[in-house]
Amino acid sequence: MTRPSLTRRSLLATGGAAVVAVGAGAAARPAVAAPAESSREGDPPTPAEALRRLLRGNHRFVTGHSRHPHQSLDDLHELAAGQHPFAVTIGCADSRVAPELLFDQGLGDLFDNRVAGNIVDDLLLGSVEFAVEEFGSPLIVVLGHERCGAVTATIEAIHSGGTAPGHIGTIVDSLRPVVEPVLDEPGDAVENGVRANVRAQVRSLLERSPIVAAKVHEGALAVVGARYDLDNGRVTLVS
Repeated sequence: MTRPSLTRRSLLATGGAAVVAVGAGAAARPAVAAPAESSREGDPPTPAEALRRLLRGNHRFVTGHSRHPHQSLDDLHELAAGQHPFAVTIGCADSRVAPELLFDQGLGDLFDNRVAGNIVDDLLLGSVEFAVEEFGSPLIVVLGHERCGAVTATIEAIHSGGTAPGHIGTIVDSLRPVVEPVLDEPGDAVENGVRANVRAQVRSLLERSPIVAAKVHEGALAVVGARYDLDNGRVTLVS
């Protein structure tokens, strides 16, 4: 299947419209049931279609209409022979930020990569490249979240001049060059750090991975940043 070229600007515009729909419609009206989706039938979705699918799932989650798709024993047995996830997620290990739940997806839908601070190190980058090469997943989402503990720990270490215990220091050292430049910006320091980190990890994927960069250039893949709100469950794009 030949996919049309898709710029990051047009993808964000499409996704942004979906996010606005979540914000405007969640409190004003009940969700309208949409046709059932299957990520394992037919051709892989385009990057824009994959993003819309995630945002529609988040809308269902936020409005209390989650369908919990692809979570039966039949799905389990079907997937035993192989997987075809339609999106790759790079998220924080925080127990409150489980992608399958907040995007209302199921087994075989998402190729999850989770580590404190959603940091793209060499090991995680290899995992992402594997998914892109092996499964042809058309979308990568770097998902930060409100009040991230890894970002908070980094800010505290910078302010105190101290170090974090054990291997936690590795996380702080990785986030320090991302967080430190935005400490003096207006607004909440942790929130600024969360957003700066999402942008930094998106850049890292595009700059450090020829595999990812080539597929983005072809229009077969998009990399987007997003933020999860712990208070209301809503995912919004970070540009």
